[in-house]
Amino acid sequence: MGDTKKPIFDFYILKRLFVYVNPYKKYLFLAFIFTLGLAVVSPLRPSIIGNMVDEYIEKDQNADALWLWTMIIIGMLVLEAVFQFFTTFFANLLAQSVIKDIRIKLFKHVMSFKMKYFDQTPIGSVVTRIVSDLEAISEIFSQGLINMFKDILVLLTIIVWMFMSNSMLTIFVLLPIPLLLMATRIFAKAMKKAYQKESVEVNRLNTFVQERLTGMSILQLFNREEVEKERFAKINARHRQAHVDTIWANSIFFPVVEFLTSLSIAFLIVFSAWSIASGLSISADSTGTIVKFTLWVNMLYRPIRQLADKFNVLQRGVVRAERVFKTLDRDEVIQDAGEIKSLDFQKDIHFDKVWFAYQDEDWVLKDINLTIKPNQTVAFVGATGAGKSSIVNLLSRFYEYQKGTITIGETDIRDIDLTYLRKNISIVLQDVFLFSDTIMNNITLGDRSISKAQVMEAAKAVGAHEFIMKLPNNYEYEIGERGGVLSTGQQQLLAFIRAYVFNPHILILDEATSSVDNESEELIQKATEQLTVGRTSIVIAHRLSTIQRADKIIVLDQGRVMEGGSHQELLAKDGFYKNLYEKQFLGNEE
Repeated sequence: MGDTKKPIFDFYILKRLFVYVNPYKKYLFLAFIFTLGLAVVSPLRPSIIGNMVDEYIEKDQNADALWLWTMIIIGMLVLEAVFQFFTTFFANLLAQSVIKDIRIKLFKHVMSFKMKYFDQTPIGSVVTRIVSDLEAISEIFSQGLINMFKDILVLLTIIVWMFMSNSMLTIFVLLPIPLLLMATRIFAKAMKKAYQKESVEVNRLNTFVQERLTGMSILQLFNREEVEKERFAKINARHRQAHVDTIWANSIFFPVVEFLTSLSIAFLIVFSAWSIASGLSISADSTGTIVKFTLWVNMLYRPIRQLADKFNVLQRGVVRAERVFKTLDRDEVIQDAGEIKSLDFQKDIHFDKVWFAYQDEDWVLKDINLTIKPNQTVAFVGATGAGKSSIVNLLSRFYEYQKGTITIGETDIRDIDLTYLRKNISIVLQDVFLFSDTIMNNITLGDRSISKAQVMEAAKAVGAHEFIMKLPNNYEYEIGERGGVLSTGQQQLLAFIRAYVFNPHILILDEATSSVDNESEELIQKATEQLTVGRTSIVIAHRLSTIQRADKIIVLDQGRVMEGGSHQELLAKDGFYKNLYEKQFLGNEE
């Protein structure tokens, strides 16, 4: 019921799109100028042809004059082609300029979202917004609005010419128009519903394909190919049906337009024949009038057909634009109200009564109170789901805590400029993410202030220089998507080099040695020792060797800090840590 009350066309969305046209008004102006030329020249041809029939075929049969006017008609056709070329060129130039700006704004906006958004939104859905939805919007300007403007101008110009030529004949020719308007309105409603459904199915299809391609190794490992093929077939069938629904509406509407075109020509011929037979004069020169009216009727219904087609483009673009603006309007951005861009990080990091939940009040961290001294290595231990990763995510401000404060010295981290804060924190995750790019760009992340000499120095310090130099093109080697051509140990070594060259004050390690071979682990342990010197280091620990080297161990259980101290101190307490140590860490080492 809600959909039936909505307008067929959302002009508010169109108004928002036109805000992005302002910097490119000159392209819009030029496109409209050439469109205006088309609207004037095109309807003029039938009038000239009708006059040629009357003056130089029926009356004088003047071959020279007929040839001259024929050349004028050819010239007009060439002029129309030139006008059409420039109209199309400037319309597409406008469309691509507008979409470039919207795409940059959308991508920048999405990159500033909290991690919570990406936890809840399929990546395929985000890709659909940034790529295919924006392409549909571009067609509003390249094929929709300007061409609709041209068609309306042509329509009005033809009707004016027809009335000037013979008003009675014009009325008879226009009799089917009310039927066409009714059909157009029904068609518009059907198309809006069909395009909304199609948009949803495109999103589902993209999401499904993206997730299955990303997780292909899991699908093959568990022999899920046939099951996923069947699921894909069902989603693809729904997508096909949604697209067929749009075609179905078109396949009904356009034959209706063709029928009404033929009906108008029939009215024209019947009325003309009846007038002549009755001795009535429909025009001073009836043959020429019939010829030009026949041409005008075809020209009259052609823009009407095109108007419906362009309305399809407009409707599809507006439906997609609505989805894009919903993403742009989302308030998922981490509030960056901090203005502090210079801070002494050689201060205590203090969590004071911190509470955090990913959803509502389903608390993941509960009343966290702890202090991390500068240049200290602190290991967080606890069972899965205890809240270890959540603590480091809050420090990096990937998520916002709901209660309490986190400070560096006396400074609340929310008062620190977000870019500056993250510039001074490096994270090496257990699951390393590498881009489909060169080793050099994966280490520097495109930061041109980091020289190749610095990267090589860091690689030597970490112990990765030797294996990099063995690769084709060494530091310029393309590692493929997610670094798939490298071993797990090599990927993690690159992550350590990345952390090293950015020279952070605070280092966070999500137990980077938990899934590597012994040789790589030895290299990473050496790299860790060098990387943690002179830095505050926070380690999410899974191995006993890592824990024993830590200056302080924090034991978490169900979102609460249970114990804190050195390895020996906590064993002596005979509490949570000793129990965890005996069950988990000793077992892992064995």
